[in-house]
Amino acid sequence: MNKAELVVAMADKAGISKKDAEKALVAFVDTVIDTLKADDKVSLVGFGTFEVRERAARKGMNPRTKEMIDIPASKAPAFKVGKAFKDALND
Repeated sequence: MNKAELVVAMADKAGISKKDAEKALVAFVDTVIDTLKADDKVSLVGFGTFEVRERAARKGMNPRTKEMIDIPASKAPAFKVGKAFKDALND
């Protein structure tokens, strides 16, 4: 399912226009990104938790030249599935 298909499905399920569904989806995504940028997390009970995980600096190898390189520390977004969501998939 891509974004356009998700917008149509949300509009049908909520009984709203596609335009309103797209606004809601964009607002949700923007809010999650802004919250994660502020080093906070977003928890939706039963669905899951969006959070930022720290990746430590490490050594790596350039596969073309076999030269060792330094990979700097970084932050990566992560999603942890909630129990109700996991259970719904396994019914």
